[in-house]
Amino acid sequence: MARKKVLVLGGNFGGLTAALAVDHELGGDVDVRVVSDSDHFLFNPSLIWLPFGKRKAADITFPLAPTFEAHGVDFVHAEATHLDLPGRKVTTSAGTYGYDYLVIATGYRNDYTVVPGLGPGGNAYGITTLEDAIRAGEGWQRFLEAPGDIVVGATQGAGCFGAAYEYLFNMSHQLRKAGLKKRVKLSFVSPEPFLGHFGIGGLPHGEGLLGMFLKKEGITAHMDVGVARVEDGRVVLADDQAITFSYAMFVPPFLGQEVVRAATEIADAKGYVKVRDTYQTAAYDDVYAVGIAAAVPVPWQTSTPLGIPKTGFPTERMAHVAAKNIAAQIRGEQPRAHEEFGDMPAVCVMDAGNNGVIILADKMLPPRKHGVLIPGPQAHAMKVAFEKYFLWKARHGYVSLP
Repeated sequence: MARKKVLVLGGNFGGLTAALAVDHELGGDVDVRVVSDSDHFLFNPSLIWLPFGKRKAADITFPLAPTFEAHGVDFVHAEATHLDLPGRKVTTSAGTYGYDYLVIATGYRNDYTVVPGLGPGGNAYGITTLEDAIRAGEGWQRFLEAPGDIVVGATQGAGCFGAAYEYLFNMSHQLRKAGLKKRVKLSFVSPEPFLGHFGIGGLPHGEGLLGMFLKKEGITAHMDVGVARVEDGRVVLADDQAITFSYAMFVPPFLGQEVVRAATEIADAKGYVKVRDTYQTAAYDDVYAVGIAAAVPVPWQTSTPLGIPKTGFPTERMAHVAAKNIAAQIRGEQPRAHEEFGDMPAVCVMDAGNNGVIILADKMLPPRKHGVLIPGPQAHAMKVAFEKYFLWKARHGYVSLP
């Protein structure tokens, strides 16, 4: 009998984990192919450090082909351009590939259209892609030559609030190191209804703890507000407040990839794939979606729209569930692994330069039984150590390790 074919779209957290986990689950008795428009893995959590010269691109990336080849997984550096789901085929810039099972782990693209003046060539920087972070670093160097006030934040619809908070506190730390802390007014803008909501409903004492951090650092917060536009040297908020700046960084909302959005039988208007708790799509038992590509309903309404963070740890969890279920189907069994996004544990380390907060909870979304935030310099040390560990683990394909 011919070996089953598993095609994975995307080679970062979700794609790399899913591809290698399926291969390991079946002891290599499966043909796994990964198609990715990037030929390098990127450890996104460290992009907060790159603009300040604390990391270079080479420190937080590695080539994908050697990792996959070492585990017998075929790697194709190409862009997926069309999904033929009834025909079980994916067209790419390198050719068309058939599959028995498909995993969509295509990640995100930035939605800069939500606010005029954002994006490359706009008036504010971003840090959610490698290219964005490099540009933000170039802007930081120019800022040091002519300092002024700074605005850091997230726009309406954003979900990656951790990056915004981390960049804010790292910015404050870098201003102090540069001897500019007393000369620069630092402002934070967020659609969250309160400090420390994080897009996950907040945790006990989180608002008070973040408030203490901001007070200690002399940061002015503008909460529960959207951004109307970013002009040259001025951000105008949805409530008509205007904040002048010499440097600004905003985290925008994310969208699914266009090739996924075009597959309307599985995707919503934002390009996210509607999935079950097995991470099979609602429409096809043989098609899975993990990470940011998977649609997660927002379980609350807020006066200013906001999203849910799906990067990092949740992405890995989804990928392992998908891999177990694909392996079960190939063995002729029913897919039994399942985990709702909201029931996953929340595990995060928020870095603050030389300080930080460890965030732990029994569930990603409320209602929860347990949740705690642990502040202190150990959080910074933990994030640095985890970066080294995860890059080592991923580079060698040891995805079964925690």
